[in-house]
Amino acid sequence: MFERRRSGPQNRIDSLIGAGTVVRGDVAFSGGLRIDGHVEGDVCTADGQAGTLVVSEQARIDGRVSVSHVVVNGAVNGPIVARDYLELQAKARVSGDVTYRTLEMQQGAVVEGRLNHAEQGSASVVELKRAAAD
Repeated sequence: MFERRRSGPQNRIDSLIGAGTVVRGDVAFSGGLRIDGHVEGDVCTADGQAGTLVVSEQARIDGRVSVSHVVVNGAVNGPIVARDYLELQAKARVSGDVTYRTLEMQQGAVVEGRLNHAEQGSASVVELKRAAAD
């Protein structure tokens, strides 16, 4: 009925930071990276290449994220720059500003920061307000 268009550059995961693993320092990767553990540092693709980052439900990143395709279902404490596509799943918790070109946000996801739509040649900001209690 509805066709989903995703501009994901990577359909596979090349690297994994497993549950219970703590990485202290910046992480630069190519291809696809799944984080199930904790990263204390920035996460980005090497040389600004296209790549996919998956932050699982139990994962946490304390630092900046700059990747073309980002899927978050865990916690990110820092700004996110998704150059192409950002998916915030139901258990996503983001404390920081979010910049995206295409956004999919499921019910239950929380962003404590600003949502900035980054389209080539434009600059706009979307501010969300809490719904009034019934």
